[in-house]
Amino acid sequence: MTEARITHVGGPTTLIEAAGWRLLTDPRFDPPGRRYSFGLGTSSRKTAGPALEAAELPPLDAVLLTHDHHADNLDTAGRALLPGVGTVLTTPSGAGRLGGNARGLGAWTTWRLESPGRPTIEVTTTPARHGPPLSRPLVGEVTGFALRWEGQRHGALWITGDTVLCAGVRKVARRIDVGTVLLHLGGVRFPLTGPVRCTMTAAPALELCAQLRPHTVLPVHYEGWSHFQEGLEGIDAELGRAPADLRARFRRLTPGVPLELPV
Repeated sequence: MTEARITHVGGPTTLIEAAGWRLLTDPRFDPPGRRYSFGLGTSSRKTAGPALEAAELPPLDAVLLTHDHHADNLDTAGRALLPGVGTVLTTPSGAGRLGGNARGLGAWTTWRLESPGRPTIEVTTTPARHGPPLSRPLVGEVTGFALRWEGQRHGALWITGDTVLCAGVRKVARRIDVGTVLLHLGGVRFPLTGPVRCTMTAAPALELCAQLRPHTVLPVHYEGWSHFQEGLEGIDAELGRAPADLRARFRRLTPGVPLELPV
């Protein structure tokens, strides 16, 4: 059995330390207060800063970037961090925009992080849809990442990415034995788009987890921005109505405080 050390920096940004590797998801380190455009007349204000500054991070082996074109997943300070990282794994369109050390991977593509003296980590990209059906031309590409390495007891560590519950996401449960989930929530929506959601709320997320049956579920991506419509209170309320066995799989990450757990 191996352990992973997970530190939630804020929003979707998470430091994963496992098998001798240090990986960071979706770096955003700007201070709060600024309003960012999300395209098509939508915008959001950052309401909370990171629990750790970029300068406080240890040396990173790779960044797992679910998408580059929304500031709540990659902001100005996050972009400045990328050139100093060995590898940035992201979507094909994102790699085209970023260039440099960014590698674009289509869905169900596997990239191997390899280094002498450390176990290889297989990173497999998983489908994600950041909005309703047919919205990709408007909202852009997004990906998730499933991480597998020798010694895992419970199964892969899966980062869902910003997504709604859709057929592509459900396929993960059929194709990958998932042990730990970094679950992007928040129920993102904007006044301009009305009731349309761009990420999961807790209710569909619980439906997904009932299908996955993971050992551990770690909610992220629900605080720090004005476009997040469901925070911890709403998540906890939904969890309170869930079966006890499913509810017991959820663990809360305190921003800035590392959590060690078996994987």
